[in-house]
Amino acid sequence: MTAPLSRRRALTGAATLGVGVPLLAACGDDGEATANDPASSDPTSAPTSAATTETADGATSQAPAAGGLVATADVPVGGGVVLKDDELVVTQPAEGEFKAFTAICTHQGCLVGSVSDGTIHCPCHSSTFSAADGSVEGGPATAPLAEVAVKVDGDQVVKA
Repeated sequence: MTAPLSRRRALTGAATLGVGVPLLAACGDDGEATANDPASSDPTSAPTSAATTETADGATSQAPAAGGLVATADVPVGGGVVLKDDELVVTQPAEGEFKAFTAICTHQGCLVGSVSDGTIHCPCHSSTFSAADGSVEGGPATAPLAEVAVKVDGDQVVKA
């Protein structure tokens, strides 16, 4: 003979279900395929090798897949674009002048976060660097960002 179900046991079971079901749902697939999802069954959505970039205003864009780092139109004058996948930051200190630097802060190795008003900003400890030459404008970093040679090829910024 089984014992009757106690109120405590019933509430414990209900609480477990209340927590467990949403957790399992969060771990599942939502069934939507994306263009970059190689498992997509849609033949019109081929995977790309484009890297996601973040502009100075926080917007993201797709870097060109065919050797370019970023479109020149995506790099604002006085600002720049952080290329997270490439660990580079591309800047345009003056109209038509493009520079690139490693996006790894020389203080403690954080990825720089943004570029605005001619300054590259590190979000970890607030170090700032010149968008024109990578030099330190404000610490705690003491070493400049390493420059990476780039050139403009058509409407793309590419490694030189």
